[in-house]
Amino acid sequence: MKKRTIHEAVIETLKRVGKPLSVRDVYDYIILHDLYRFNAERPQDIVKAIIRKHCVGIDFPTARKEKYFQALKDGTYWIKDLPIPGQKQIDLKAEIIVRKDNENLKTIVKQLKEIHSKHTEAFKQQILNQLKQIEPASFEVFGKHLLDVYGFKKMTVTNYVKDGGIDGFGQLKVGITHLNVAFQCKRWKNNSVSRVEIDKFRGAIQGEFEQGIIFTTSKFTKEALGATRKPGAVPIILIDGNALIDIMIEKKFGVETENIPVYINALDNVLNEIE
Repeated sequence: MKKRTIHEAVIETLKRVGKPLSVRDVYDYIILHDLYRFNAERPQDIVKAIIRKHCVGIDFPTARKEKYFQALKDGTYWIKDLPIPGQKQIDLKAEIIVRKDNENLKTIVKQLKEIHSKHTEAFKQQILNQLKQIEPASFEVFGKHLLDVYGFKKMTVTNYVKDGGIDGFGQLKVGITHLNVAFQCKRWKNNSVSRVEIDKFRGAIQGEFEQGIIFTTSKFTKEALGATRKPGAVPIILIDGNALIDIMIEKKFGVETENIPVYINALDNVLNEIE
């Protein structure tokens, strides 16, 4: 038996039979003529999944860019870009209409994804700008609550005045033990946080804490990013404005979502079941 992939076996089946087939007929032919040997409990479902993933006009999240097949309105499949055998003119017009509808929907879905990307960027910038306007003391409390939802325990905010560079502290469970963690918040609008600030914070927590975290609504300089770890010194985690918003989105902290369904045509699934 010639070694083939599943989609190659499907193409070979359609070429040999010379007409569009349902998933069931494709699978039966492959088995009967030993075009492919499956190692799965439900091989017919594998054939169906491969055809749909590589089918023009069927675009779901796990669909592939490479398209080898076309779905016909009666629930059967044929080879992409090849004339459909025995198709009447009226049926051809119907298929063309379906194909145009598929392309229109595909274009609209692409536009939706682009709009979603633009919305996400605008949303992140809106939240970040809002954080830059709050009082520094409020930003420290915000940082404490963010660490709470992330799983840190016993988080406490220090007195705003004369805190020695430590805005808060708590614990992070790692395995069967807890790390003593300190954090510092820099509600900065423009200037980037330099390495000097990292070194000062590390000096303030060295010997008392096992880990440090610095939040900022701004950015960190290249030198600061390179100073997060030093041999024999407390590691410092740096969270800039963009990373801060990403955490908020991940934990749905100060962020709500509105579900807008995007429908994917799966009518061929139904037609295959009732054939």
